[in-house]
Amino acid sequence: MTITMPALPVTKILLLAVVDPGTGIQPPGTQGIVTAMGYVSWVVCALCVTGVLLVAGRMALHHRQGIGGEHLSGLAWVLAACILVAAGSGVVGALI
Repeated sequence: MTITMPALPVTKILLLAVVDPGTGIQPPGTQGIVTAMGYVSWVVCALCVTGVLLVAGRMALHHRQGIGGEHLSGLAWVLAACILVAAGSGVVGALI
């Protein structure tokens, strides 16, 4: 025999524990910082795409020459950087 308990009180407690930041107002004088962060995020995303393309090109050239095997680590580093950029942009987007 199983005993079920209603999940409503636990849900209420969890929902009350989350802080609502609201819409907020940007402090005066920070427009330049926000603009610079936007430019930096676009440049970093472009660098991630460029890194993936460079690793893919190197893989293609080495495959044609009969060399292989070292590319997986390079691709792993580039994809790890892409994951960090995606996570960081989500955190910064939530804060701004």
